[in-house]
Parts: sequence; C-alpha cells; structure tokens
Amino acid sequence: QVQLVESGGGLVQAGGSLRLSCAASGRTFSSYVMGWFRQAPGKEREFVARITSGGGGTSHANSVKGRFTISRDNAKNTVDLQMNSLKPEDTAVYYCAAGQYYTSSDARYDYWGQGTQVTVSS
Repeated sequence: QVQLVESGGGLVQAGGSLRLSCAASGRTFSSYVMGWFRQAPGKEREFVARITSGGGGTSHANSVKGRFTISRDNAKNTVDLQMNSLKPEDTAVYYCAAGQYYTSSDARYDYWGQGTQVTVSS
C-alpha cells in the first residue's frame, strides 16, 4: 500500500511558476506509475501528466505540454510537477496518484493523495 501527500500549492499570478511535490510512503514506490491529475470547480477530474516507474517515460496533457514537467526521485520517494507560465485556467485542486498501468485514465490508479489547491490569478 502507498500513502501520498501533496504539497506546494498556493496562489500565484498568471505567468508565474509553482512546483508541486508528492511524498510517498512505502518501500514499493519505485514499482508504481505515478500521475498528476486536477479538478476544477464544477468540472470532472482530468489527467495532467504521468511518469513510468523508472522515470524514463513521461506524458503530458496537451493543455499543459511545454509548460508543465513531471519528474520523480525514487531514492526520495517523491514525484514533482514543475508548473511554469501558469494560466487562470490551471486553477484546480491537484492530485498525485499511484498505479500499475501507464495510463491517463484516473480509474486505473489505485492510490490518491488528498490534493493541493493551485489558484492562478489574472
């Protein structure tokens, strides 16, 4: 089992940057695919980025490609999301998730953090 705790959210002006971090407990972190998802008020949760268990493969949603970067450090049991050139439409609660499959489908992820709020002002 994996427990996930996100941090790093906050309020930032449009064009600014934030770095989200997700700390995982458990000795099997390196065996999991990790993903970042977000949910804005009144909207469904959507895929943001994913990374393979070893970190060699990544994928980002078209809406964040070129602005956000997912990375992981298996020695520290962390996965980060660097967010640059933030836009008001990036405002959402951001969640990290762990699963066995390299997919953008949130239904295939088994463990979730509690989320961290990101608010981008215009």
